[in-house]
Amino acid sequence: MRRSEHEAEWRCLCAAVAAAGDLALSHFRAGGEHWFKGPGQVVTAADVEIDRLLHDRLIGAFPDDAWLSEERADDQARLQRRRVWVVDPIDGTRAFVDGLPEFAISVALLVEGEPILGMVANPATGECFEAERGCGAWQGGVRLRASTHDRLEAARLLSARTEMRRRNWPALMPEAAFTDLSSLAYKLALVAAGRFDGLISRRASHDWDLAAAQLLIDEAGGVLTTADGADLVLNQPELRHPGLVAAGSEALHRALLLRLASS
Repeated sequence: MRRSEHEAEWRCLCAAVAAAGDLALSHFRAGGEHWFKGPGQVVTAADVEIDRLLHDRLIGAFPDDAWLSEERADDQARLQRRRVWVVDPIDGTRAFVDGLPEFAISVALLVEGEPILGMVANPATGECFEAERGCGAWQGGVRLRASTHDRLEAARLLSARTEMRRRNWPALMPEAAFTDLSSLAYKLALVAAGRFDGLISRRASHDWDLAAAQLLIDEAGGVLTTADGADLVLNQPELRHPGLVAAGSEALHRALLLRLASS
């Protein structure tokens, strides 16, 4: 993968995520402690420990940077900083607790609100997807290219299990084939890799779910917007995004938006 002026950040990020992956697997295999921080919002000891590890490694190396993580209170100091690390220590915590290999560690570095470095790693499968603004998206030294599939017919689409039950996507798009997976960051990485043609979601997501994956999709030639087609804007006072549509091609993205609008 081609490096630029961010070589120091890459070295630190790669080492930190590798260590975080080892820590995640030690909890995953042991079935660690978990609790609920809100209705339906499960958190584990691994979430907290991985957040601490990544923070210590990354902010320890770059102390002038800000931090935004699902597992820390947001004091909005990030809004006054040029550079912000955006982290989800374990995206797909419910799958992690249930012993399913459908979780990911997601880390991105934003500069003036734009992701310039991003990494989504699934320790359980050994997959690591990474991207740098203007330098492409990669997995294991292989450049990622999003799918060019351009229509709903035979499109391979991703969504979440809860949405498959509540929204009944196959009834809305019977010509497409749906697969349900847990981690949003992981699903978007798979779209960037071209293994699936697109993704739809009406669930709320947050910057930490999206920052790294947005860069992966951008650099792989795909499209990611809100469910009404608006651009994603990161590092704002409001971190919540109400729904998403991702696709490898612009044509499929338009078709997905139109079908969602019709519902």
